[in-house]
Amino acid sequence: MFTAYTADQIRTAERALMATLPQGTLMLRAATGLAAVCAAMLPRVYGSRVVLLVGSGDNGGDALHAGAVLARRGAGVTAVLAGSRVHEAGLAALLAAGGVSRKPGGGDDVRRAVEGADLIVDGLVGIGASGALREPYAGLAETAGHAAAPVVAVDVPSGVDASTGRVEGGAVRAAVTVTMGALKTGLLVDPGAAHAGRVELIDIGLGPYLPGPDVTALTRASVRATLPRPAAASDKYRRGVVGVVAGSDQYTGAAVLAVGGALHAGAGMVRYAGPSRPVGQVRARWPEAVVTELAEPSIDDVGRVQAWVLGPGLGTGRWARELVLRVLATDVPVLVDADGLNVVAHDVSLLRRTAPVLITPHAGELARLTGAARGDIEAAPLAHARAAAAELGVTVLLKGSTTVVAEEGEPARVNGTGTPWLATGGTGDVLSGIAGSLLAQGLGARDAGSCAAYLHGLAGRIAADGAPLTAAAVAEALPAAIRSLDEESARSLAP
Repeated sequence: MFTAYTADQIRTAERALMATLPQGTLMLRAATGLAAVCAAMLPRVYGSRVVLLVGSGDNGGDALHAGAVLARRGAGVTAVLAGSRVHEAGLAALLAAGGVSRKPGGGDDVRRAVEGADLIVDGLVGIGASGALREPYAGLAETAGHAAAPVVAVDVPSGVDASTGRVEGGAVRAAVTVTMGALKTGLLVDPGAAHAGRVELIDIGLGPYLPGPDVTALTRASVRATLPRPAAASDKYRRGVVGVVAGSDQYTGAAVLAVGGALHAGAGMVRYAGPSRPVGQVRARWPEAVVTELAEPSIDDVGRVQAWVLGPGLGTGRWARELVLRVLATDVPVLVDADGLNVVAHDVSLLRRTAPVLITPHAGELARLTGAARGDIEAAPLAHARAAAAELGVTVLLKGSTTVVAEEGEPARVNGTGTPWLATGGTGDVLSGIAGSLLAQGLGARDAGSCAAYLHGLAGRIAADGAPLTAAAVAEALPAAIRSLDEESARSLAP
């Protein structure tokens, strides 16, 4: 499992480690790792042109020392000194190695250097910065964004809040971010994650000094270890029975997709309950499901289940409201999605129950539940998912470009799998079925939501294979995604 930390957590750990080391040791460790990554990105170091964008802080010092390493190997290194001050030892090392320095605003020299570079190193601001970039940093970030050369960010891309991933105004968009000591939360959460590119972690000895993480991200190995597996003595009931209350005469497909997700995610039995039109669709598509046609909004005849999936395509009329009340009155875990969330938005106290509740909103649905603005949620998904979990007393799986799973009292989890092709109708219904299936198999709400998001993203990649996909194809790719968990995987944020 990957762990990530806020800027304050990192700085506290760095101070504790630096107290045990000779002055400058930590920066040299970081710069050595940074230089190695930069060298690997160049076709050859000798004769290459490297531009360092250097701010006043330690990130600028890291960039200068790394530039000195590259200059000693024959690279032509130019440092653009944007800060009000400069790391003197780093600059001296660079100049001694044959590098040169420039000040921004000195005509076209800086622009030409950036445009002609083979590699740009962003050392403008570090993990302590917040808010929009000021000049000359903003202008340099924009210039770097128009250059053909790849950008390597030091610790975090300038303009990205290291603790939250928020971006206010312009920000550097890096091909690679070389982060020191530990992952920063803002590198895992959009929009910061989208600016970070590939993340390379440099070990500088910080591990023993780090506290509990701010956020975590599941890996292939941790999902494999968490997922329930059938044993020799398993039968369909021991493997978990999930009930699905979804779909309506208007939205029949939601029922089909939610049931498909549940069936492919390993539940021993899926019981579907709904009105006649979606019942016919589910029976035709999934003969494995046990189907109950509802003449009235009651679940009394459905049979025993160990978890419920409630809401996709259900509608919000009287029938739907009654079904929501009936399901939430049961004593087993319930996943609430889509129209189920729209119903409970009128009375969020319905979510306060003894048994676990996992909700799976997108930003608009969470806005209706909490009263926050949708744009604010999209700009700061981690903060709003945490706040909603505490306010509503539930586990929140907030869908978006970064999927966040939040539960009060636990580090939030972010998901590293997926593909933009998943942004198509019906994929959320499949996700609900997957998570409900895992709830029925005995996982807690946090694990069920996290593993479901991981598998859903992995199945989406398999189904898309670089091209558009359908929601049904995601459900059908789930077995391949689960099988792939047993494959050896590289240490990657997006395996």
